[in-house]
Amino acid sequence: MKNFSELVHQTKQMMEQFQTIEQNPWGVEGAMIELSKQVGDLSKHVMVQEKYYIKSREVQSKYITSKQKIADELFDIWFCLIRIADHYKIDFEQTINSITKKELDDFKKGNIN
Repeated sequence: MKNFSELVHQTKQMMEQFQTIEQNPWGVEGAMIELSKQVGDLSKHVMVQEKYYIKSREVQSKYITSKQKIADELFDIWFCLIRIADHYKIDFEQTINSITKKELDDFKKGNIN
C-alpha cells in the first residue's frame, strides 16, 4: 500500500498524462467545474445505493450503481482536489496533517462545541 505522498505523486503523474491528451489545459476554473460535476455524480450513486430514488430508476442504465462506481466517483473528486491544490501550490499532505492534528487537539481540550 502506498503512503499519502506516493498517492499524491502518482495522481500528479496522471494529471500530466491527461494534459497531453486533453483539448484545453485545465485551469482552476475547469477543476472547480469538474469537481462540482463529480460531487453530483457521487450524490446520484449514493442516492441510488441508499434507495432514495423511486424503484424504477434502479434498472435504468444511468442509475445503475455499485460500490465500485461510488469508489470511482470518490477518486474523481480526489483527482480534482489534487488539481486545485496543485494550482495554488498547496502541500495537501501537510495541510491535512496539520488541520487534523489541530482539530484532534481542540477536541481533547474541549474547544470544539
